[in-house]
Amino acid sequence: MRKFNIRKVLDGLTAGSSSASQQQQLQQQHPPGNREPEIQETLQSEHFQLCKTVRHGFPYQPSALAFDPVQKILAVGTQTGALRLFGRPGVECYCQHDSGAAVIQLQFLINEGALVSALADDTLHLWNLRQKRPAILHSLKFCRERVTFCHLPFQSKWLYVGTERGNIHIVNVESFTLSGYVIMWNKAIELSSKSHPGPIVHISDNPMDEGKLLIGFESGTVVLWDLKSKKADYRYTYDEAIHSVAWHHEGKQFICSHSDGTLTIWNVRSPAKPVQTITPHGKQLKDGKKPEPCKPILKVEFKTTRPGEPFIILSGGLSYDTVGRRPCLTVMHGKSTAVLEMDYSIVDFLTLCETPYPNDFQEPYAVVVLLEKDLVLIDLAQNGYPIFENPYPLSIHESPVTCCEYFADCPVDLIPALYSVGARQKRQGYSKKEWPINGGNWGLGAQSYSEIIITGHADGSVKFWDASAINLQVLYKLKTSKVFEKSRNKDDKPNTDIVDEDPYAIQIISWCPEGRMLCIAGVSAHVIIYRFSKQEVITEVIPMLEVRLLYEISDVESPEGEQAPPLPTPVGSANPQPVPPQSHPSTSSTSSDGLRDNVPCLKVKNSPLKQSPGYQTELVIQLVWVSGEPPQQITSLAVNSSYGLVVFGNCSGIAMVDYLQKAVLLNLGTIELCGFSDPYRREPRSPRKSRQPSGGLCDISEGTVVPEDRCKSPTSGSSSPHNSDDEQKVNNFIEKVKIKSRKFSKMVASDIAKMSRKLSLPTDLKPDLDIKDNSFSRSRSSSVTSIDKESREAISALHFCETFTRKADSAPSPCLWVGTTLGTVLVIALNLPPGGEQRLLQPVIVSPSGTILRLKGAVLRMAFLDSTGCLMPPAYESWKEHNVPEEKDEKEKLKKRRPVSVSPSSSQEISENQYAVICSEKQAKVISLPTQSCAYKQNITETSFVLRGDIVSLSNSICLACFCANGHIMTFSLPSLRPLLDVYYLPLTNMRIARTFCFTNNGQALYLVSPTEIQRLTYSQETCENLQEMLGELFTPVETPEAPNRGFFKGLFGGGAQSLDREELFGESSSGKASRSLAQHIPGPGGIEGVKGAASGVVGELARARLALDERGQKLSDLEERTAAMLSSADSFSKHAHEMMLKYKDKKWYQF
Repeated sequence: MRKFNIRKVLDGLTAGSSSASQQQQLQQQHPPGNREPEIQETLQSEHFQLCKTVRHGFPYQPSALAFDPVQKILAVGTQTGALRLFGRPGVECYCQHDSGAAVIQLQFLINEGALVSALADDTLHLWNLRQKRPAILHSLKFCRERVTFCHLPFQSKWLYVGTERGNIHIVNVESFTLSGYVIMWNKAIELSSKSHPGPIVHISDNPMDEGKLLIGFESGTVVLWDLKSKKADYRYTYDEAIHSVAWHHEGKQFICSHSDGTLTIWNVRSPAKPVQTITPHGKQLKDGKKPEPCKPILKVEFKTTRPGEPFIILSGGLSYDTVGRRPCLTVMHGKSTAVLEMDYSIVDFLTLCETPYPNDFQEPYAVVVLLEKDLVLIDLAQNGYPIFENPYPLSIHESPVTCCEYFADCPVDLIPALYSVGARQKRQGYSKKEWPINGGNWGLGAQSYSEIIITGHADGSVKFWDASAINLQVLYKLKTSKVFEKSRNKDDKPNTDIVDEDPYAIQIISWCPEGRMLCIAGVSAHVIIYRFSKQEVITEVIPMLEVRLLYEISDVESPEGEQAPPLPTPVGSANPQPVPPQSHPSTSSTSSDGLRDNVPCLKVKNSPLKQSPGYQTELVIQLVWVSGEPPQQITSLAVNSSYGLVVFGNCSGIAMVDYLQKAVLLNLGTIELCGFSDPYRREPRSPRKSRQPSGGLCDISEGTVVPEDRCKSPTSGSSSPHNSDDEQKVNNFIEKVKIKSRKFSKMVASDIAKMSRKLSLPTDLKPDLDIKDNSFSRSRSSSVTSIDKESREAISALHFCETFTRKADSAPSPCLWVGTTLGTVLVIALNLPPGGEQRLLQPVIVSPSGTILRLKGAVLRMAFLDSTGCLMPPAYESWKEHNVPEEKDEKEKLKKRRPVSVSPSSSQEISENQYAVICSEKQAKVISLPTQSCAYKQNITETSFVLRGDIVSLSNSICLACFCANGHIMTFSLPSLRPLLDVYYLPLTNMRIARTFCFTNNGQALYLVSPTEIQRLTYSQETCENLQEMLGELFTPVETPEAPNRGFFKGLFGGGAQSLDREELFGESSSGKASRSLAQHIPGPGGIEGVKGAASGVVGELARARLALDERGQKLSDLEERTAAMLSSADSFSKHAHEMMLKYKDKKWYQF
């Protein structure tokens, strides 16, 4: 209890409220006469801990590739110092180098559970992969030379490191120390050579003789170095620069790739000239002339097969006249040459072979190709070289991600349903073999609940992902652009487009998992409602509505002589008009003054639409241009499957649509919605007051009064009869000026609108990464297009619920809560007809009931609690297949059925109260209902603002989770809003983070960490504790395959592979110590961690003792060096003193 009291005091201080006001608020929470005990909150700060869990997606900006052929593990390094390791599907790992320098090369210690990474900052790192979260054991920083190439022979502990100066150093990977053995460039090349050979681009040992090292210099010189005799055996020179070198497994030939698009094959013992010169993509000219030069061949591999011809696989080398041709991988096998086009440029490739031994027939079976934005695996064993179906979730960025939603604890039948419809979308023609990268073991899935991630993309597609148990797998893809006509070329584009690129980009997703209703809002001010079905249907006419959302300020008046526009169709009327059997024609494409008017931004298809099983279009809603001004982008969206309603809003106003009757129920400008003077006394303005027929178009203006009288009450006259003639003339003159200025401002506004839409679109995958980051507006309204719109009040949050609409209500009823960017919270009451056929015939009555309260900053999220503090989810209607004809009995049941609210409020007694939880950019409030008094209040941040707030369930309780722009992640208890967690995690460095960050139930959260990757994290202590078990293991004990049999005659006559005692050659006893100034050894943080993760008992103790001895030896070595330096200094001083004594010994004092 003592701890609780201290926490309460701190909470009071944080909220900036005195104890007296706290008591007053607590009294307000429970009205007199209905006192209930305070809600017991079970969540405490010890339930929370923040940590990263897993990272999904394609490694952003990849730069290096490696493969362990025994463990079957693939490693990818990136330009930002990240390391991604892939095993069997579901086994992935992400690591990060602290320096953030680019990874230039990766080398596995094959079947040892370790990996060496070489970075652009000239450091080498040794990673321990035998633990679930790999860590660095050792690092070596080169101080005087730049690292360019590394080579680690199979089953060797000595790593060859080539440098920019052309020298080769040798590193012991066990201790990560340098050997004294160095191959200097001036000894390797011919003495007669006058120029530097350039950086080292290749190092490899002869497959049949480990004592012979092949060194490739960039200039075109290749040297075969004898390690024992420390001299060059052969030197091979070619005029063109070298990019890569590869051995034939017998060690008698090697192949080089050059910058002019040629391949040269050399016999080891014939250095004078190459045996063969090939230009794979060069045009062979007549008269024996050399073929035309081609682009550089960046890499070549030479792989042999026992039964037939070897494979020569290369990247690059295309002729220069193939302008616009996609990057290619060329596979040459015997006389056949296959050119495989890739979608993106090739970063690196590796050939996967049956054996890890370089001196055996390689038997290649696949090629893994790392592209700039994809990973492709090619099957070499099948004709036509088909690709393997990639099981990793690497297609997140197929089109740039524009928004993201995360749902935990979904209905159990949802993932199988989505998977079944998504399985039909899979491409055909893949290799029939299983994915060959299959190392590691899965973790133990401790989570029993299902999780779904939905991503919206720039091309209008929506992807559903199964994210259960920290894995990720694509379930289903929906293309929302299918309902629109596509312009075939730029000339065909309608001039109503408000964005030049990606007009179908998804901005907001609203999803009802239980009712399986999906609603999306796009960048072209369009909303599409989808219903899930397992049956294929053909929609003859796509249902469509056009809505005219208008924002007008009070001084806008009709010019004299012009008649006020006719009143539009009020949509909450007694007989809402069904959609005509064709797309709605716009009433007019231009207004009277020549400006675009009543035209939508996109054109809906006129032809029948075949809709596959899955999400099928129920209704398309588009906002239209208004008097030359484009519709503003939609800022909030909500759908409810129980009520059959969808609502959306922007900085112009709010519109509500009945998607069952295909009718607009509400269309109000924000000024009308919030009122002009006293919001509580405002007359509710329902569109059902009057009805006027319209030409089939549900085209609703923002109000039901003439624009010039917008500030006056609806009953007052339009003008005063007592105006004098002078006044009338002055008014006429002012009117003309106003009209002219309005026309000009509208034209400017439409142009600025286009520009701002461009900036608001994601450009993550383009070189200029995020233009819009610097122009991030605190109002989070991307639709601001001109100065006058800065002050507009946009709709920022919408929430359907069953609660108390007014203070006098005795029972909860369906309603919509609306939040705005200026912190206003309003309620709109909903009067729903009975279920069944009556629901389709009788209208839904909508009546705004005024402002409830105001908060600081834009309203972000709203939720409702019952009297016990449990979260009340919005009402929903459980999903049922609607494309199957029902029996008569079922139809009768349907007629009688009414959509019920599946929420705790339906079972509540009338006397019980509720709580509304409202989170804004600055603060959170808990409102007691029906009294509408503030029960609790918490100022979340003063100096920053909240980007995302979610009310989530955790450990059988609920809390408010917030992510602030200053990088803090915070959680608060509910309903008392006690601070439970406040951790600095990630500053807002990129608009992408703000657009995609979201919390969900059970302590899960995610955001797009790069344009291609999703980072998941948890704020739950329980999940953090179980994470180690849930993670997969990369290293599994596997027997190393047997070495190839040398054969009787080769063993007898010495024709087999020659081994080399590298320890004797490179060890300290024979080669001495390396210069300390050349490289600096840095012990890694993973040293102790690796030991902790080792086997318990004697083995672990021995390992710890060995590590301690190594560290002690290192310290003793440093001490010895310092002592030697001091001795040397003393000797030098003694020598100088002796010389001085001899010089002046025989001289007299006056000779000095």
